[in-house]
Amino acid sequence: MKSRAYQILLSQTIFNPQRQTHALAGSHRVVSNIVNSDREPKSFSDAHQVFDEMSEWGVVSATATISRLARHQRHEETIPLFSRMLVMNIRPNEFTFGTVIHSAIARKDLHSGKQLHACALKMGLNSNVFAGCAILDLYAKLSTLEEAQRAFEDTHEPNVVSYTALVCGYLKKERFNEALGLFKVMPERNVVSWNVMIGGFSQMGRNEEAVNLFIQMLRDGLLPNQSTFPCAISATANIAALGIGKSFHACAIKFLGKYGVFVGNSLVSFYAKCGSMEDSLWVFDRLPERNVVSWNALICGYAQNGRGKEALDFFRKMECTGIHPNSVTLLGVLLACNHVGLVDEGYLYFNQARLKEPSMLKAEHYACMVDLLSRSGHFEEAERFICELPFDPGIGFWKALLGGCQIHLNMDLGEFAARKIMALDPGDVSSYVMLSNAHSAAGRWHSVSMIRHEMRVKGMKRVPGCSWIEIKSHVHVFVTADRRRSNRDEIYMVLRFFLEHVAEIQSSELLKEPYIQLYDDNFF
Repeated sequence: MKSRAYQILLSQTIFNPQRQTHALAGSHRVVSNIVNSDREPKSFSDAHQVFDEMSEWGVVSATATISRLARHQRHEETIPLFSRMLVMNIRPNEFTFGTVIHSAIARKDLHSGKQLHACALKMGLNSNVFAGCAILDLYAKLSTLEEAQRAFEDTHEPNVVSYTALVCGYLKKERFNEALGLFKVMPERNVVSWNVMIGGFSQMGRNEEAVNLFIQMLRDGLLPNQSTFPCAISATANIAALGIGKSFHACAIKFLGKYGVFVGNSLVSFYAKCGSMEDSLWVFDRLPERNVVSWNALICGYAQNGRGKEALDFFRKMECTGIHPNSVTLLGVLLACNHVGLVDEGYLYFNQARLKEPSMLKAEHYACMVDLLSRSGHFEEAERFICELPFDPGIGFWKALLGGCQIHLNMDLGEFAARKIMALDPGDVSSYVMLSNAHSAAGRWHSVSMIRHEMRVKGMKRVPGCSWIEIKSHVHVFVTADRRRSNRDEIYMVLRFFLEHVAEIQSSELLKEPYIQLYDDNFF
């Protein structure tokens, strides 16, 4: 049976003008108090009391109160106030629904969101573009895309926000073709919709498409903003396209003038990922302001490029500035210690975090310590460290141990680690490859043959390796045993020449190494 409030709301399509006049008079006073709430938090905390005490409320004042609660992240209070509106016979408008539905999204409360959708449907507001966009966003983020599509179809004259919300839903579900298809037929595209596409493709690993989208955005005459460049620059960093990234850097200077810290941080990280630490430091030194992300980008960049001492030097400089390190900073410091074999220093930084800020430590920090100990040949300590973990070790820990065993030819422990990996993930190919390579380096060809045979029996094939090179701002991608390229004959001819030349200089034994054969027995 429908509630009395709903029956009143459905029948009351036109408000009484006299009543509205009184309600608006009261609304102005309440709205004034709410607007001042940004400066007077105590006044805002009494919003519920004001709501109870006011005898004359209108949709404007009620919606303003709910909106202010939502902006202060008090989403759990918005829906009860919305319910009180219904009890007080105040008919919500499209802006009210837009606000409370977004509160339901923030709380991941699909059940309440569906109830609000039903309420909007009964009031005939679900087709309104503002309410409809909120409903679409609800289903795109918390439910299925099919429901989101129906909400989109129910919206009368969907605007750029509606299209962008659905595109965002497609991207999050990794339905890239549908996202691109809808994006192309949008009647209007603004900088936000372009940012969604570029950022979505970049975050999902479709970096080349993200770069091409950014270039197409420029060709269409749309000016990128402070939010566009971090996505585009991050995509170029992930494919190490140094030339393209430099041109994007020039575009940022041209279009933005003095870019903000987010663009600056992305540039520091970009040059570091491309191995150009001098350019990375140049950008870092010229940042108008620096936050912990800026320092992390530089520290991790030096660490990942094998320049551990510089990374630790900048970590000390960061501490002197008063910026507090976070878990990413600690990971960069441990990586730096790992690359230069500073076991004692790594232990020192790890134990400091464990004693002072244990919440900072994540599984990757523990795995990095195992890797550090294994690579430096401290196998007993590495085993003991794994046994004393406060959680069950995952595959990454055993792979770190196996990697150290491969370096130092510790076959017994390596086989133990490999069996642990296979027990956790029987289909993991990399552990077989690593163990086989370790045996071959030690000259244990029978063991190599046994492992290869086991891989063939299980039908396991290694995921082809991938590399790329940038020539004249065009990125050429290659995979192992790639035969799709038009100039493959010339490529293989040059590769054969190199292998034969190396064999002549060193020894023919190099050709017996298992690496190429392990990936493809018919490489040539």
